[in-house]
Amino acid sequence: MAPSLDFSEWWAREDRKGTPVVVTMENPNYSVLEIDDESEFIGSVIDKGRGRNAKQFTWVLLLKAHRAVGCVTWLATGLWALLSAVKKRLIFRQGVSVETDKPGKGRLLFGFLRAFLAVSLVALTLEVVAHWNGWHFHRPNLQIPETTVIWGWFHGGYQAWMSFRYNYIAALIRSLSSFCVLLFLIQSADRLVLCLGCFWIKFKKIKPQIEGDVLKFEDIEGAGYEYPMVLVQIPMCNEREVYEQSISAVCQLDWPKDRFLVQVLDDSDDESIQSLIRSEVSKWNQRGINIVYRHRVVRTGYKAGNLKSAMACDYVKAYEFVAIFDADFQPNPDFLKQTVPHFKGNPEIGLVQARWAYVNKDENLLTRLQNINLCFHFEVEQQVNGVFLNFFGFNGTAGVWRVKALEESGGWLERTTVEDMDIAVRAHLNGWKFIFLNDVKVLCEVPESYEAYRKQQHRWHSGPMHLFRLCLPAIIKSKISIWKKANLVLLFFLLRKLILPFYSFTLFCIILPLTMFVPEAELPLWVICYVPVLMSFLNILPPQNPSPSSFLTFSSRTPCQ
Repeated sequence: MAPSLDFSEWWAREDRKGTPVVVTMENPNYSVLEIDDESEFIGSVIDKGRGRNAKQFTWVLLLKAHRAVGCVTWLATGLWALLSAVKKRLIFRQGVSVETDKPGKGRLLFGFLRAFLAVSLVALTLEVVAHWNGWHFHRPNLQIPETTVIWGWFHGGYQAWMSFRYNYIAALIRSLSSFCVLLFLIQSADRLVLCLGCFWIKFKKIKPQIEGDVLKFEDIEGAGYEYPMVLVQIPMCNEREVYEQSISAVCQLDWPKDRFLVQVLDDSDDESIQSLIRSEVSKWNQRGINIVYRHRVVRTGYKAGNLKSAMACDYVKAYEFVAIFDADFQPNPDFLKQTVPHFKGNPEIGLVQARWAYVNKDENLLTRLQNINLCFHFEVEQQVNGVFLNFFGFNGTAGVWRVKALEESGGWLERTTVEDMDIAVRAHLNGWKFIFLNDVKVLCEVPESYEAYRKQQHRWHSGPMHLFRLCLPAIIKSKISIWKKANLVLLFFLLRKLILPFYSFTLFCIILPLTMFVPEAELPLWVICYVPVLMSFLNILPPQNPSPSSFLTFSSRTPCQ
């Protein structure tokens, strides 16, 4: 039976509610009156002969009118603000980034989302109307009622919608959900294996060991020849806020001054920023630091083009290693002493990657969530792949490359937006090995606003599939083992770069909300509850020192300090 919607009792209760009002009249001819409820007062005025004052009655009516006008004004203001926001967003496109206002795929996606939202609202309206009219049908025995029972065109339309939803939409959603659940299980198994590998590394206390003769850092005088030549590069572009601290941190590296050179690779298009960076470089140059300032006239290839141009200098041939730091990174003074010794005695090592640490991880909820995600990336993914496979994706900064490895792998290429991943894959195909140092940390910052975070994630995720298409022929033709080829194709590219973002968005952002409107397509409870909870704990537990409680409560005591 349809629910009864009688609001008379509720309205009566609301009408009886009132706030005592004290009305004080300046005229001494009128008395002071306390009103608990206007309706009772009006009734008492009518019933009793005493107090029948027209002005008092008018005052009560004015109070009622004032309250009604205030309510209408509040509703009108809220409605006008809502309509103005919709008009700005959908018609005038105010507040929308210019990057998203692109023809083709961008507008097609927005059109699809708007159509999907409209269809969802129509379906929800049908469900609400059907519920009010008592049109309840059981899913296991869905039957079209007799013609005599059907009344009205709306009832018939609802029946047609129910039949179409059960026979077509639900079947499509079930098929797509089964495929996404399969991908979800595969990705969960991969995540579980990585976590087991991380626990094994911690249990066995496995760490990269320095082979061969360790550099005698304590005997600096007379032993400068034991320090290899290191080139330090700082690529930047319009970094007004952080250029000074990054240059200062790099210039304070504990390394013989005649054995390393700092290249400040400035791609800024603002002349004022160029002047500031040039002045900072000149200041450190006067202090005896070997530092040079480079600015490209033709800025092509973005970061890859900047690094490629810097490596083309003639004096680079005198250097054996090159360390790269983005403009917002601040290495500790002992960074080179902790990383460069791993190359000595290991001619097959091409890259030593350090871990990131975040100075603003406790700024807000977004930075804390990023801290959890990136801690898992370094603690589990990078460390496990570095220990067991000697291969992982270069993070683009806080790493030291062997110059020979860069040259033999083709150097920096401008063909993709993920130049760091590109050079790592090509070096791996040429037989070079990588080392990840989980104990060596370099300070940096994570985006504090959603807009900055969105742009960063777009840069990180827009290029891997394009890179996979370019690298696939080289992977097939390379001389590495079949297992390394399978790891590159199936795990590194397909599973972690394509399947993970596809299934997570499709399953949890499209299919799961659709099941609210299509109850015939059900998802198992373990898919929407148990397995995600397990995966969440696996994301939290490995990076923990003592317990996961600090991560669960988003407190400031996190392992990435």
